[in-house]
Amino acid sequence: MTTLYYSHPDFLFHDTGSGHPECADRLRSITKALEAPEFSSLIRVPPPLGTQQQIRLIHSQHYIDEIRAAIPEQGKHQLDSDTIVSPGSEKAAFRAVGAVCDAVDQILAGKADNAFCAIRPPGHHAEPASAMGFCLFNNVAIAAEYARRHYHLERIVIADFDVHHGNGTQAAFYNQPNVLYASSHQMPFYPGTGYPTETGVGNIINVPLAAGDSGVEFRQKYSAIILPAIKNFKPELLLVSAGFDAHRDDPLAAIRLVEDDFRWITQELMDIADCYCGGKIISALEGGYNLNALAASVAVHVETLLGVFNAEDADHNI
Repeated sequence: MTTLYYSHPDFLFHDTGSGHPECADRLRSITKALEAPEFSSLIRVPPPLGTQQQIRLIHSQHYIDEIRAAIPEQGKHQLDSDTIVSPGSEKAAFRAVGAVCDAVDQILAGKADNAFCAIRPPGHHAEPASAMGFCLFNNVAIAAEYARRHYHLERIVIADFDVHHGNGTQAAFYNQPNVLYASSHQMPFYPGTGYPTETGVGNIINVPLAAGDSGVEFRQKYSAIILPAIKNFKPELLLVSAGFDAHRDDPLAAIRLVEDDFRWITQELMDIADCYCGGKIISALEGGYNLNALAASVAVHVETLLGVFNAEDADHNI
């Protein structure tokens, strides 16, 4: 496999302040993990800055202007109780958008098999007109709409295994039949959306998990509901909102996944992509707040994308 890896020092300058879970140390832990010899074949790509035109695929110009105006010249500014911006936040947010859109260009041009974007701020809580949940611009939603508009794709899947429901992604595509959004998430939990009855135009699949659920329930529900729905949709491109906060050691949630569960779901999604869209997968970082668990989970996710692990070591059975 040929895997692109997007990251950039600008992401470290989005400063959320002391004690905030969505911090620059998250990317430092990932960077250190991916310096191991088994990742030597990663193609490391410095992402370009995204453009306002790309962001306007999901967010209005008024909203973009509001975010830019909120960036302080010094110190920090709270957009809400969770979402904080600093002088480096604008460039980080624009570069996150640039990463996912460049990944779309590269993957759809056949220059690599798949990509992992280690970006921040995350995106899946950002609604078209509202920042929330640590998120400014909805990176994966922008990537999906960019692929749909610029490459005329008619069937794009967004699989979201972050422990929190991606309310922003759901809102962006609630009435868009060309994009299937499938999410597993703890419920009841922040942000309060993601009920199975929220189905859009038949393109929204919400699969709640209960606090305390482990990989057993996670794999059962994916195998019974989400994976068949993705196969039935026959995607031309598969995007992943890759949150690793469903790990048992994560401080912000109560799902009990381990690294091999993330390996399993990555391989399952790759198998579907191999069948329907030539293996085209673009994964973008969302949550994950225990630094050790995050680094280990991202490592197995990227190992799987690279195809460098021994498949016999992974448990593909429920």
